[in-house]
Amino acid sequence: MDLLIPLGGLLVLLVLLVLLVTSRYKVAGPNEAFIVTGRKGKAVLNPETGALTTDLSGQKVILGGGTFVIPFVQKLATLDLSSRRISVQIRGAVSGQGIKLNVEGVAIVKVGGNADQIRLAAQRFLSQQADVEPFTQEVLAGALRSIVGGLTVEQIIRDRAAFAQRVADESENSLTGQGLILDTFQIQDVTDDGSYLADLGRPEAARIGQAASIAEANARQAAEQARIKAEEEIAIAQRALALKQAEIKAETDAASANAASAGPLAQADRDQAILLEQEKVAVRQAALTERNLETEVRKPADAARYRVEQEAEAARSAEIAAAEARKAATIAAAEAAAEQARLNGEAEKSRRTALAEAEAIEGARRGEAERSRRVAEAEATRAEGEATAAATLAVGQAEAEAMDKRAEAFAHYNDAAVLQMLIEVLPQIAREVAAPISAIDQLTVISSDGAGALPRQVTDNVTQTLSMLKTSTGLDLEALIKSSVGKAAVGTGLEAPAAGGTGA
Repeated sequence: MDLLIPLGGLLVLLVLLVLLVTSRYKVAGPNEAFIVTGRKGKAVLNPETGALTTDLSGQKVILGGGTFVIPFVQKLATLDLSSRRISVQIRGAVSGQGIKLNVEGVAIVKVGGNADQIRLAAQRFLSQQADVEPFTQEVLAGALRSIVGGLTVEQIIRDRAAFAQRVADESENSLTGQGLILDTFQIQDVTDDGSYLADLGRPEAARIGQAASIAEANARQAAEQARIKAEEEIAIAQRALALKQAEIKAETDAASANAASAGPLAQADRDQAILLEQEKVAVRQAALTERNLETEVRKPADAARYRVEQEAEAARSAEIAAAEARKAATIAAAEAAAEQARLNGEAEKSRRTALAEAEAIEGARRGEAERSRRVAEAEATRAEGEATAAATLAVGQAEAEAMDKRAEAFAHYNDAAVLQMLIEVLPQIAREVAAPISAIDQLTVISSDGAGALPRQVTDNVTQTLSMLKTSTGLDLEALIKSSVGKAAVGTGLEAPAAGGTGA
């Protein structure tokens, strides 16, 4: 029991010690630095002045590690190492040309990463870390105004990177002396209160606008040319398609026509074959008819002709033989007479006389035969002429008698008959006069008298026709009609009223 009390007290002491150590051991985060103070710094002799000072080695800097802070002896301070984004704006900064500019920029600032810079930043900003941003803005604004005053507007506008780098270099010493580091500085905007910047960009803008207009016109021209070329290619393709379609349609139509005409062609071929066969039959029939004609007509006619020729030849031969016999007899008689005459001293004279007489007899016989033939031909010609003349005479006599009968009939016609014939002919005359008008499909009459002018026009045409007939032939149909009408009126006891008077 007596031992438990000391053990309990030892255990409590041990727990308190562990708690003390745990509470006093500190670990720095990745964005913070611990500064432990409580030790004395080392003495440092300034070689220039010979003064003896104390360095900052008594301030222990902890980065990313841990340390034990002795109670009542050491003190722990924390410094934020995070980067700070700081906006910087200056207005009315005068450039080297005297142009007032407004400049806006942005800077990234943080506390330095080594122990010396951390100690410097801790000395100046540990208890007032929020003053880092105003301090940095003032330093950068001063550097901006200083550098803007030595540059032209064109240099500031066209080379912003160099301008920002000069600002960073100008402010680096001031920030480093405070334990700060400028990570980056960028110029965001440069403006002026007037129109200098706008005027400065107008020539380039005009040039760019001109180049853009030219490029746009070239692009439109190229697009239009491409469109025209595409349309030409489309038209060529459509023409080729149309030609191909027409070719296919022509082939299809030809095939359809061939198919449609196959039946008629086949029928025509059959009809042609039938006609050929019929022609062959007709040829055979003609040959048969020719043979029949040859057998039944020509051969009998040739036989008859041959018989007549043979009979005539026989008769002629008989006559010639008789003449020859007579000639021979005469010659013999003449020779005998000549012989006798010779014997008597006149033989030669008698022989010549006998020969002359025999030839005279033969010539007389031949002339008689020729004369008989010519007389027969003349008789035949005369008979044919007489027949033709008789036929012509008969036709002429018949026409003359018909004309005499017609003249006699016309002579017996009275005025009533003539009037009847005229009445029958007048409708034909009127029909011929109105024929041109009847052939009109649609007639439009433009007259103040209206459609009533049309009958009067037809009547005028008839009157003109009668007048033309009177002029050309001397036949006055109008007077003839009036004469017939007057005679009819006298026969009935009525008289036609005189021209210009009134009837009873």
